[in-house]
Amino acid sequence: MVIPCFNEADNVDPCYREIIAELGEHDLELLFVDDGSTDATLERVRALAEADPRVGYLSFTRNFGFEAAFSAGYRYAGKPWVLHIDADQQFPAAEARKLISAAEAGNDAVFGIRTNRQDPLVRRWGTALFHFLGRRVLRMELPRGATAFRLVRADLARTVVDLRLGTPHFFATVPRLTDRYTVVQVEHRARVRGVSKVNLGFLTGHAIELFVGHTRRLLTIAATAAVLGGIAAVALTVAVLAGAVPGSGALAGLTALMACALPVLALVVRYLGVIGAAQPRPRLYYVRESSLAVDPAELLCAPPAVPPSTRAQPRSDPALEATR
Repeated sequence: MVIPCFNEADNVDPCYREIIAELGEHDLELLFVDDGSTDATLERVRALAEADPRVGYLSFTRNFGFEAAFSAGYRYAGKPWVLHIDADQQFPAAEARKLISAAEAGNDAVFGIRTNRQDPLVRRWGTALFHFLGRRVLRMELPRGATAFRLVRADLARTVVDLRLGTPHFFATVPRLTDRYTVVQVEHRARVRGVSKVNLGFLTGHAIELFVGHTRRLLTIAATAAVLGGIAAVALTVAVLAGAVPGSGALAGLTALMACALPVLALVVRYLGVIGAAQPRPRLYYVRESSLAVDPAELLCAPPAVPPSTRAQPRSDPALEATR
């Protein structure tokens, strides 16, 4: 399983204990991905890796964000299935059994849906608006109510990562690759320790990157608005020249059109940025330290030596074998 962490020092040990207690009967691999934490998260994870050979870790050179963390975890996961569970323990580890049952029914990916979401109101409303805009307005195929708590075939997960999208948005990409996915209802609980990293700014940026990077429908809407605005501007100009509209009314109308044009211009500029992303750019993440064998291209500098006793077994990933 993959466990992304960013400043979750107080949650690392409780998360590990709960997973072992609830799912210890399975052939487990716990891969912690430290997303550039500035607290003691990495130290806690190192201690677990020294004590339990089932634990491995990757540590980034800085905070690269949610998509980077799960992408690295999926790429280096060594088991046939990947369970994504966050370190904050808001999804009880025992709920993974529901995902496993759905996967055994023949699905490639199973997404959990919160039945009793224990998050602030702004997050609940933000998520609801996000799914409404994505599914209803932009007509994107998104698993209804899907969360990061998910169980996915490892080969599918790596396929998504290897697409090297600027913003992977896993649950938006999976439907493009397979129709064998589903959602199941799972329990949810309030965060007990630490501080949530998800706020209104994060949700807004996350939504914009998804809507801009995974559909052109928003650009179509903007282009249509621009054409209609242009027609309205021409009509207003003709009306002013014909004396049908006084100068003050024309000024107010042109001001309104400009106010509408600015968001359209901003959207077009953002799309140009996405199109221009084909030029050379840094990778989605860089690794500073790892207990695993890491692709040299993903290392920003030589990592510190890891004692053999704490080093996890290298992954049998063909892509990595080709680099050796």
